[in-house]
Amino acid sequence: MANKNVPKATLQRYPIYLKALRKLKNSGVERILSKELSEFVNIESTTIRRDFSFLGNLGKQGYGYDVDKLIDIFSQELGLDFDEKIILIGAGNLGRALMKYNKWNHVVGEITCAFDVSQDRQGVRFGIPVYDLSELETNIPKGCRIAILTASGDIQNTVDRLIACGIKGIVDFTAEHIQVPKGVAIKNIDVVSSIQELVFETNALHSK
Repeated sequence: MANKNVPKATLQRYPIYLKALRKLKNSGVERILSKELSEFVNIESTTIRRDFSFLGNLGKQGYGYDVDKLIDIFSQELGLDFDEKIILIGAGNLGRALMKYNKWNHVVGEITCAFDVSQDRQGVRFGIPVYDLSELETNIPKGCRIAILTASGDIQNTVDRLIACGIKGIVDFTAEHIQVPKGVAIKNIDVVSSIQELVFETNALHSK
């Protein structure tokens, strides 16, 4: 990074800029002024210019910023691959909802395929192929590192198989206790706990 002393608040805004730039590129935008980007992300243009200055001289007065160049710089500095091939384990109600949404292409990538043990869930769903879980090792995309887990049975064994296939990060919706070796990250998504926390916080706010 051009300037290592980047404020934490600035670092937190970089992914916002990158997401916006990806959307702009997909809409055909090649060049953008800080004022235009400001309206798009709802961040002051002076803040945007200051945030960008930590990465060097990225734009020209009156010309603006090259969208492709900014995307390359932010992707490199953030150390992220925004073309991740994500797989989904479990094509039930939640899994289908995630496949139908599948708008991570502006952020991290997209779900390229799914796996399920039930034959009635297999086939093509929302343009995404759903394979039998027994075919995981055969049909997992080359270079795939991220898996979303929404299955309901045999979780640990499935996780072990995923790791053996090269998966390094798991988004876990199962609420099961999962063991993974060092070097593998798990992000637990517990909707029930989140609602409980929100109810507690809401009650606390209204009791004051």
